[in-house]
Amino acid sequence: MGLLSGTVSVTRFNVVMPAEGPDFERARFWAIDQGSDVRERMGFIPFEIDAPWEVGSRRWVFRMRIDRIRPDATALKERVKELVKTEMEATGAPFVGSKTRKKLRELAEQELCSHQPPRTKIIECCINDTVLYIASTAKSYLGSVLTLLRQAGVEADFKAPWLDEAPEADESSDIVLPKEPGQSVLGCRFLRALFEEPEVMVEPETGSVRLATREAKITLTGAVLHDLFHHLEEGAEVLSAKIHVGAALMRFDALSYRINGLKLEPVKNEHWTVDLDQRLEQIAAVWEVLDGKYAALKDRLSGLSGPAAAPAALEGAEGETPHEPPFDLDET
Repeated sequence: MGLLSGTVSVTRFNVVMPAEGPDFERARFWAIDQGSDVRERMGFIPFEIDAPWEVGSRRWVFRMRIDRIRPDATALKERVKELVKTEMEATGAPFVGSKTRKKLRELAEQELCSHQPPRTKIIECCINDTVLYIASTAKSYLGSVLTLLRQAGVEADFKAPWLDEAPEADESSDIVLPKEPGQSVLGCRFLRALFEEPEVMVEPETGSVRLATREAKITLTGAVLHDLFHHLEEGAEVLSAKIHVGAALMRFDALSYRINGLKLEPVKNEHWTVDLDQRLEQIAAVWEVLDGKYAALKDRLSGLSGPAAAPAALEGAEGETPHEPPFDLDET
């Protein structure tokens, strides 16, 4: 799913870079030479063949290309068996030791990789003035893009309202313990507050919601509304949900303030730069709505930790009930 596709997953970052812009040539992609021992290589390539890096005023578009050579697991297993059999016949030993087997496995990997073309992954990106859009929400790809951008002279930090404004709000939770950069329980409570907004609706028929309770993490699919609000009344925190925001359908990752599977109107013009202009306007409009909602609801977010404490308040009359420790979340 790229920036120009009908369905987009996107993560935003604030960026700081030199006045002359990024130096993408310092982190450019170079193909793996045939017969090389290199198994993986990544770097930046132009958005289109022979296209410039800068395509507008303070707008740079580029792609990160990752080439990896990995042997087929089944073929590797069979080749190791063949090498083990050959080794046993040559030495007359009834079995092969672990060190020898490890060496034979490495030899099998080298043989298979020498004849196998790399698998390629492309991640589309755009720096629009001071905001970086990456068409992915996968941690491994985001980290790779940010590492390469540092080589190009660009420093990037996650963009979320609680980071931009540094609000003094209660982020404590006895259910969720964010650990990734940029994550906050405020995002979970923002998503919960969104459910009460007239322009926002949880997908009622093919829904998908991920929750955290004191006892477990729960995934709801299908017609989720009844079970969703039951768990919310019990004090669950919302981690992500498939929602309609106006006409836009998306899966919103609350902890990290990221958008997955955003369905947008198709764009088709004479040149891809015009398509990109329109697509970035569509994406920015969705973020603008979410940011506006957050600004309007932020004063209520600390209070939304109350439902999680409600059962405890009832238990207080009959004695305290111990709880499990909060989840240490590792989102992808």
